[in-house]
Amino acid sequence: MPRIKPDHGTITFFLASGANRQLCRLATEFDTQKQAFSYLRKHRTEFERIARARMASGEFEDGIVVLSML
Repeated sequence: MPRIKPDHGTITFFLASGANRQLCRLATEFDTQKQAFSYLRKHRTEFERIARARMASGEFEDGIVVLSML
């Protein structure tokens, strides 16, 4: 289950990678976290694919995989 940050349309979630969990942050242009969460659920597979590719290439910001809207 994603964890919701205090930012309006920004949410964080964990991506399972074997026995490890990687923290990911999705920044959206939505006004509410509820809208952002709905958007994540709708596009979860694509965001997981992008996050895994960024993890493989070492693209982290302060240890977090940062994502934005598609």
